[in-house]
Amino acid sequence: MKDTLMTGVLPSQKIKDMINTNKIIVTNPIDSDQIQPASLDLRLGNTAYRVRASFLAGSGNTVAERLDDFKMHEINLQNGAVLEKGCVYVVPLMESLALPEYINAVANAKSSTGRLDLFTRCITDHGIEFDRIEKGYSGPLFAEISPRSFSVLVKPGMRLNQIRFREGKSVLSDDELSQMHDNIGLVDSPAQIDQGLGFSVDLDLPNGLVGYRAKPHTGLINLDNINYYNIDDYWEPVFAHNKRIILDPGAFYILVSREAVHIPPECAAEMAPYLAMVGEFRVHYAGFFDPGFGNIDAGGKGSRGVLEVRCHEAPFALEHGQSVGRLVYEKMSEIPDILYGADLKSNYQGQGLKLSKHFKIS
Repeated sequence: MKDTLMTGVLPSQKIKDMINTNKIIVTNPIDSDQIQPASLDLRLGNTAYRVRASFLAGSGNTVAERLDDFKMHEINLQNGAVLEKGCVYVVPLMESLALPEYINAVANAKSSTGRLDLFTRCITDHGIEFDRIEKGYSGPLFAEISPRSFSVLVKPGMRLNQIRFREGKSVLSDDELSQMHDNIGLVDSPAQIDQGLGFSVDLDLPNGLVGYRAKPHTGLINLDNINYYNIDDYWEPVFAHNKRIILDPGAFYILVSREAVHIPPECAAEMAPYLAMVGEFRVHYAGFFDPGFGNIDAGGKGSRGVLEVRCHEAPFALEHGQSVGRLVYEKMSEIPDILYGADLKSNYQGQGLKLSKHFKIS
């Protein structure tokens, strides 16, 4: 029987209900800080499989069956193991799902995962898309992990991606977004609204430093080490010339949006997938913005969107103020009982240009 849920993204209190009613099934008890305002962090299990190629299970197939075709070797994570740059791994997660027929889900990399260029996607049995879980799905969840810039040390229970649950139509229309911006202000500048809220890159920061570029040959990063690594050992500073930078093919950059973004408590947002007409680069691997991000009452005034950027085939000139993507706002079915930055420890509330939490704050 259908639960009495409102249409929209399910908040923290409803996620707790899903755990208590075995719609979300866990092999280990949920960690106290695992439930976010509009999502659930997903935890790595005990085993990783090195695979020769990325794959989707496809209709009628399970991930376990596909692993028989693609796995090269099995890695025990219990004492920690290195996932090497340039390789692809599949890791069963500690969470599985038994969704009712009216709830679907979407997964995405966590902020710190994206800022490390740790390409992480969720795959499921019978799945035909990455990070998309159909209504009524019942089965295990797996993380596909491909470190692009840095090799990383991982252990069971680490959280690289997260999942958000939806019922019905949740996306706000452009008219609804425009009205919300007029009422409360979604950005600190004129809003560019077209199938979501547009945002642009800031290449005119006060000290001239506009971003960071990942160095090609670096040491290992242990994902347990917070505020630990020297920035200079892993990143090159990027300075703009005439408010412009040239992106090199294959390089990974951390940049920042020109706009300060506001996600009110009654909404969540997701960075829209990269569109080819924007330029020869991909923006943002980690696309969830929680209710309360950038909210003044939650300590988030002036929160910029950090941009994870990888250039593709050709060098590309990126100009100050150039549009690089859009935020799609979704309504919550209820206001969450916890907010980003207010009730929950948040590493990136009130952020400007900021690397992942693993690097020392200078």
